[in-house]
Amino acid sequence: MKLHRHRFIVLSAYLGLLAILSPAHGQPQYSTVLPFPPAPTASEAGETILDSTMEWREQPQRLGPDAPNILIVLIDDVGFAQNDTFGGEIHTPTLSRLLNEGICYNRFHTTSICSPTRAALLTGRNHHRVGNGTIAERASDFDGYTGVIPKTSATIAEVLHHYGYRSAAFGKWHNTPANQTTAMGPFDRWPTGHGFDYFYGFLAGETSQYEPRLYENLNPVEPPHDEEYHLTEDMADKAIAWLKQHQAFSPDKPFFMYWAPGAAHGPHHVFAEWADKYKGKFDDGWDAYRKRVFKRQKELGWIPADTKLTPRPDSLASWESIPESQRAFQRRLMEVFAGFVEHTDAQVGKLIDGLEELGVRDNTIVLYIWGDNGASAEGQQGSISELLAQNNIPNTVEQQMEALEQLGGLEALGSAKTDNMYHAGWAWAGDTPLRSTKLVAAHFGGTRNPLVISWPKGIQPDETPRSQFHHVNDVVPTLYDIIGIKQPTQVNGFEQDPIDGVSMAYTFANAHPKGQKKTQYFENNASRGIYHDGWFACTFGPFLPWDTPSTGERLAAWNPSQEVWELYDLTEDFSQATDLADEEPQRLAEMKKLFLAEAKANKALPIGGGLWTRFHPEDVISTPYRSWRFDATTRRMPEFTAPGLGKKSNVVTVKVEVDENASGVLYALGGGSGGLTLYMDQGKLVYEYNMLLIERYRAEAAKPLPAGEHSIEVITALVRPGAPATVVINVDGEEVARTNVKRTVPAAFTASETFDVGVDLGSPVSRDYAKRRPFEFNGVIKEVTVALE
Repeated sequence: MKLHRHRFIVLSAYLGLLAILSPAHGQPQYSTVLPFPPAPTASEAGETILDSTMEWREQPQRLGPDAPNILIVLIDDVGFAQNDTFGGEIHTPTLSRLLNEGICYNRFHTTSICSPTRAALLTGRNHHRVGNGTIAERASDFDGYTGVIPKTSATIAEVLHHYGYRSAAFGKWHNTPANQTTAMGPFDRWPTGHGFDYFYGFLAGETSQYEPRLYENLNPVEPPHDEEYHLTEDMADKAIAWLKQHQAFSPDKPFFMYWAPGAAHGPHHVFAEWADKYKGKFDDGWDAYRKRVFKRQKELGWIPADTKLTPRPDSLASWESIPESQRAFQRRLMEVFAGFVEHTDAQVGKLIDGLEELGVRDNTIVLYIWGDNGASAEGQQGSISELLAQNNIPNTVEQQMEALEQLGGLEALGSAKTDNMYHAGWAWAGDTPLRSTKLVAAHFGGTRNPLVISWPKGIQPDETPRSQFHHVNDVVPTLYDIIGIKQPTQVNGFEQDPIDGVSMAYTFANAHPKGQKKTQYFENNASRGIYHDGWFACTFGPFLPWDTPSTGERLAAWNPSQEVWELYDLTEDFSQATDLADEEPQRLAEMKKLFLAEAKANKALPIGGGLWTRFHPEDVISTPYRSWRFDATTRRMPEFTAPGLGKKSNVVTVKVEVDENASGVLYALGGGSGGLTLYMDQGKLVYEYNMLLIERYRAEAAKPLPAGEHSIEVITALVRPGAPATVVINVDGEEVARTNVKRTVPAAFTASETFDVGVDLGSPVSRDYAKRRPFEFNGVIKEVTVALE
């Protein structure tokens, strides 16, 4: 009996293989096991070529003749109510254009944070299931928080590759573990290791728009030091160039493009002429903006007529509370952001124009996802240096404005001189009528983002909002559905995890069918919620995005068992305005149990795993080494893998040979928004510690170094990250300079800047040599050794 069963299984597998290898002419074929087996030869090999025949084997048709091209546009850190397409006050003509040619969704959701949304988008799975419960830089060793997308959850690029699609990713990636981004890799977690044929962009969570830390495939790229350069424009130009190559070299193959600019994530960088378009537009502040937009959203039919406007949180400042002396600063921050957003939308427009010029627009499905999360409150009280919040460094607006004056005043906002972000009040207003902002998974201000889909050949335009509850993990199954392929059970030898999303294709032709997504959980930094059959239960958690300096105190007081949960009937309550927890205690209890079950099934435990490194900063992802030997070939070493020179006690020894009046950078860590540098200027040694723009500490030798060989020693002593430090510089055993740094950066100077020897690549740490960047050292650096104490 067992033998007969075994023969049946073998015969079934053989017949299935024949079906794959011998498809009906012109009919698409799919397989749940990828890659496909090779096509059998059509040639006959005799003993020699004299008695052999050769015929090219026929390659099976894997796709239908009209398989669509795919373009996913993912904008960064923009809110539900910022674009004028759906009632906001920032001009977005490309989003409006695509809406006029397609359909839109007003209950589409993300994870409330960068890396997790991108992982869910590209795999079709829940973010913890694919190891991305938090951003790459805050990864920990819990299964749901490692920052590693497992090979058991192949990306859509990996799957479509086997069907003949050509693919490219542009812009922000943020899904490579932060300690795997050096020139030594490993590279299997880079975009090209996750199925993309081509990559042009940056690996970190953010970068400067003027001096970005770019890669082309696996190779570092330095942008031109050109006052007209802007990263988002570069992204559009490179994407169009790739499309032209695709049409020239493989016009018979469909393409998949993932275009995810760093915009409009901080720093808010845009040319002044774009920001100036909005002068005076926001003079009456964020409370008034929210009221205006709410009215317009209803008039447009973007939100239901019975939607309620949720109140401002007590912990968030009102516009009236902002002193008059600070209002010009706060207004200009918003003007710069608005210009940045419009500029970004214009680059999307260039890309759409490129599709039309190449004649491929009609059969290209474009998914324009307006945000990987809600608007970002990480600018706190308004900032010229956004990493202050990430480091939980207390500061005042007055300190920031004073530092800004030294950089050129309000006109410096939006330029390469600052890493500015707007006040959290603007982010809250940008999520009208919803509650909260980015980093809150309990409220839709953090997770609800507009989606527009346009596919001229496959979707009839209809501006009626689709109001079914959907999630970013639904994108992959939707695309598989319209292409006509199935989720593979095995890819490259790895058994595949189940896909958590559902197809949205049922909404393409009809705006009002019953939603097919039954359950969806949310969790970020212990802020969490659960959707089920039209109801939503949630609890805010201990993390307050618009007041991160309070994090330590809030975490210390956090007791998950005593958290207050909220309950909303989403069929009647679009904006989570009416909490029904007291009226429906039994339903709330059931929803809480359902959340826990979903959390267990998706590896989301422990709840708050993304907060681990805030509780335990000693466990933050970093280099395992304690000592290094570098030389002038050491460049582009990402800060998360580099020695912690600015936050740990250390000794750096530099052996050099110089002529008289030698100049240039000996080593630098970080960039213009924060970092440290040791350089020579006309023979004099100079050390500078740039404490996130608002404080600078400098030590300069009294005399130039004479020509010849020297040993330079920089000794940094501090008790703990964030504490004051003493920096002493010795030359050939004699002290030549010292400085006292009143407070150090506890976590990181930047998100994407690097450690460089003999040069300062990227944005310059010191303003003193900004006009001479990259200020390459003109002597000989024989060796640089670093030892952490």
